[in-house]
Formats: sequence, C-alpha cells, structure tokens
Amino acid sequence: MAITWGDFQAIIQLSAGLNVAILSFVDISIPAIKERRRVFTKARQELEIYRKNPHKVTDAQKESHAGMVGEIDKQLFDLWRETSDFEGIEDSMMKTTGVFGLIGAVLAISLLWFSGLHYDDPIGVSGEALTVLSFFSLAAAFFINFYTAYQASHYTQQCNNLREQMRQKLK
Repeated sequence: MAITWGDFQAIIQLSAGLNVAILSFVDISIPAIKERRRVFTKARQELEIYRKNPHKVTDAQKESHAGMVGEIDKQLFDLWRETSDFEGIEDSMMKTTGVFGLIGAVLAISLLWFSGLHYDDPIGVSGEALTVLSFFSLAAAFFINFYTAYQASHYTQQCNNLREQMRQKLK
C-alpha cells in the first residue's frame, strides 16, 4: 500500500506552520545582539569615567591609575575588534535566516497546496524529500540564530567580566 499525499498532509501542515513561524526566529538573536552592543557602549562610558578619576592626587597614583586604565582600554579594544569582525557575520546570518525562512515557507505552502489537490494520489520519493527539505530549512534557521545569540551572549559575558575587572582595579 502506497502512502498518499493525504496520509502525508499532516506532516506537510506541520512543516508549513513551522516554516512560516521561522521568520520569528530572528527574535531569538536580536535581544542578545542589542544587549552586546549596549554592554560595550556602557563599558566604554565607564572606562572614560575611570580615566578621569579625581581621587588620584599624587603623580604616582595618577601614573599607576593611567597604566591600569590603559591596560583595560587595550583589553576592551581587543574585545571590540574581535566582536566587530563578528558583526559582519552576524548581519549576514540574520539575512540568511530570512532567506531560509522564505524558501522553507514557500516550499511548505506549495507542498500543502499540492497535497490538497492530489490528496488520494501516492506520494513519491521527491515529495517526501521536498517535505524533509522544508524541515531542514527550519533547522538551519534555528541553528543560525541560536549560534548568533550564543556568540553575542559570549561576547557580552566577556565584556561584563572586563567591566567587573575595571570596577575592581580602578576604584
């Protein structure tokens, strides 16, 4: 007994629903990206405040303090440079998610429409493969956004660690 398009239609409906929802996957990584950018801006502002510390009165205190500020400034700059390299990749990943979402949604909705027209006809290997492909677009978009959010959170954590180091060393 061959599997018909009707038998497979529930799976296609799931694929269509998930692939239409894929466009909201961008919401997974956007908060992490915004937080990373906010934390870097805050770290830069805090460093400028520490740089002008009015409590250091002697030349030795000022020189020691300036050296510590310079050290943290270098670490912050190195971290910023590393994240700025990632920003181009980050933007590309966001666009790729949209492409995967659009392709997957169009494919899944087309399969849903086709399965409605050919409900009692046997489904071929190509129909099954196209349905699996629509699920892969969903998985690819999820992975891309999860990775982007993970990287952004990783850089945010590194910057927060640097801010904590700044608070401890530059009192």
